[in-house]
Amino acid sequence: MADNAKQAVRCGICPRSCLIHPGQRGSCRIRVNVDGQLQAVTYGRPCSIHVDPIEKKPFFHFLPGTPILSLATVGCNLHCKNCQNWEISQCNPEDLPAYDLPPEKVPAEAQKHRCPSVAYTYTEPLIYYEYTHDCAQACKQAGIRNAIVTAGYINPEPLRKLCKVIDAATLDIKAMSDKFYREVCGASLAPVLRGIEIMKEEGVYLELSNLVVPTLNDTDPMFRDLCRWIVTHVGAETPFHFLRFFPMYRMTHLPPTPAETIIRAREIARAEGLKHVYVGNLDVPDGEDTFCAACGKRLIRRTRHTVTENIVKDGKCPYCGHALQGVWQ
Repeated sequence: MADNAKQAVRCGICPRSCLIHPGQRGSCRIRVNVDGQLQAVTYGRPCSIHVDPIEKKPFFHFLPGTPILSLATVGCNLHCKNCQNWEISQCNPEDLPAYDLPPEKVPAEAQKHRCPSVAYTYTEPLIYYEYTHDCAQACKQAGIRNAIVTAGYINPEPLRKLCKVIDAATLDIKAMSDKFYREVCGASLAPVLRGIEIMKEEGVYLELSNLVVPTLNDTDPMFRDLCRWIVTHVGAETPFHFLRFFPMYRMTHLPPTPAETIIRAREIARAEGLKHVYVGNLDVPDGEDTFCAACGKRLIRRTRHTVTENIVKDGKCPYCGHALQGVWQ
């Protein structure tokens, strides 16, 4: 909605609802008021283009063992003190070189690298919203699947529109604590949880993760609250990843997450009923392996983002016939 007198524009993408005056930008750094019109100035200008193993996102039940073309522009609407990609997420568009890659060229780029899917990742694809949407639409028309790696801080209306062209999302729940979101990320928890529910309603395939930060979100009650919410609102067979924290950006004063904390978190998650609990950034026996939710047999072996064995057949366990949650072909 524009203010005719001042030409200020209220951004409707995320709950921040930034009021942006001419020549100024929103909190995300890339949505700019140009003569009374809001523009995402990184449209068609990704700063990062890579081919990754899909497990790195992390996705463990979405086309496992395949490469995924990964794109990002600068900018983010969260300002996490522990951000691992802060060099691009927390900088201005003019401070980094960028590639020229309009949406219509993305399908050919994916096909060139034999990638059956494209990820909008590294920073926050929800704030370079128009680019994410248009790339996904072009890929969808070409038979290429689309995935977002996101913190999920977005308003319901634009999210529902984006869900029409997105196949999968892996979303990091920072903590089941609004205090953590406000003090560490500069955001709030409720819109993230509602966004997860919306993606579930819209049929987007979901995996969830939690970066475990020592002294801040690593208590047993926080683990239990998080896992119970997932079981109740998303489902017990939703793949869930506990990720080990390493000191960086504005949190270099904290130590890496102790291995015993991650292992304890996994045990709590399983006790609360989650069937597919994974460990990331830490070598733990079976930490990346997939087991049947029904009979418990090992179906996929992984070592550091590499699938070394996969006996899932047509999305089902070959031992008991249980259909695994995920996208397998």
